Amino acid sequence: MAPGKEASAAALESKLATSNDKEDSWLWIVDPIDGTTNFANGMPLCMPSVAVAHNGEVVVGVIFDPHRNELFTAVRGRGSQLNGEPIRVGEQTTMGDAIVAMGSPPGDESMQMSLKGIQVLMPKVRTIRMIGSAALMLAWVANGRLTCYWEYDLSSWDISAGALLIQEAGGKFTDLEGKDFTLRTRKIMASNGQPGVHDDILRVLREEGGII
Repeated sequence: MAPGKEASAAALESKLATSNDKEDSWLWIVDPIDGTTNFANGMPLCMPSVAVAHNGEVVVGVIFDPHRNELFTAVRGRGSQLNGEPIRVGEQTTMGDAIVAMGSPPGDESMQMSLKGIQVLMPKVRTIRMIGSAALMLAWVANGRLTCYWEYDLSSWDISAGALLIQEAGGKFTDLEGKDFTLRTRKIMASNGQPGVHDDILRVLREEGGII
C-alpha cells in the first residue's frame, strides 16, 4: 500500500474506533478513482466508488462506470439497481462453472497469496480474470457478469459500496475465513452466495492454497 493510503487507512481506523456521538455516526467512504493504474494508462476500467455508513453499517453504495454509462446503486433493504433497473447475482451453483475475478497486488505478501490462489483455483473454476478495479469487479458480481471476486488485502474505500451492492443483489460478502463483512475487513470474498461457489472456493483457498 502506498504511504498516502497507509495514512488514510490509519485515519479511517481511528474514525471508526472513536465515532460515538450522533454527528459521527454517519461516515462517507469515497474512492474518487478506483483502478488508478488503469486510469493512468488510459484503460477504461476505472471509476468512482462512494458509500455511506451509519453506525458502522454501510447503508448506501454507488459505483459509476463512466466508460459504459452504468450507474450501480444500492440502499440497504431496497435491493440493487443498474441504471434504475433491479439486478441480481449470477445463478452458477458450482465452483466449476464460476467466473472468478481476483487482483494482482503490488505488496509482496499479497502477491504471493494471489499466485497461490491462481495455482489452486485455475484447474477447478471456469476461468479467472484480473481487471484491475475492485469497484468494477464487485459491481460485476452484483449483476452476474462475474460469479466471484476474492482479494487478499483491500481497504474500505475499495469495497464498501460494492459489498452492499452484492448483498442487496442476493449475494454474499465475507472475509477469507467466512466471517461477515465489516468496515475493517481487508481479505475479501464476494460471490453469488451459492455454497457450491462461495464455501467451496474458500475451502480450496484455505486447504490447498494455505490462504486465510
